[in-house]
Amino acid sequence: MNLVAVSEGTRVFLNFSVSLEDGSEVDTNFGGDSVNFVIGDGSLLPGFERLLFGMSPGERQMFVVPPENAFGQPNDNNLQILQREDFDEDLSLEIGVVFSFADAIGGEVPGMVIAFDDKEVTVDFNHPLSGRTILFDVLIHRVEPAELH
Repeated sequence: MNLVAVSEGTRVFLNFSVSLEDGSEVDTNFGGDSVNFVIGDGSLLPGFERLLFGMSPGERQMFVVPPENAFGQPNDNNLQILQREDFDEDLSLEIGVVFSFADAIGGEVPGMVIAFDDKEVTVDFNHPLSGRTILFDVLIHRVEPAELH
């Protein structure tokens, strides 16, 4: 059987885990069914996807992904000060609570409360993993040519 390596135009079946440098696991599907996606379909961040290129079925690798190739660096422009009156009166605010906010085009974006007082609420819209180095553990099960529709 001819083994296909991960490249443009392939569908990849894999198990993965995403962890932080301190060893805390953020997400994993080891112990469960593999997931599959077509290279370039947006399922994986480009910085993660490029790491898979050239890997073959049965191969497992651990990658250390710097913030620039993962979730980026925190951006001060993503800190927003909102008026306390824009939040429900009976809503008890706490540092670290994540709310879903509507964006300009009607989608939803998560924002985490990082400070508040009686007048203002500071919300961080940076990705929670921005600025973090990610450990990306990948086991490739199968690689096949992608079906073109």
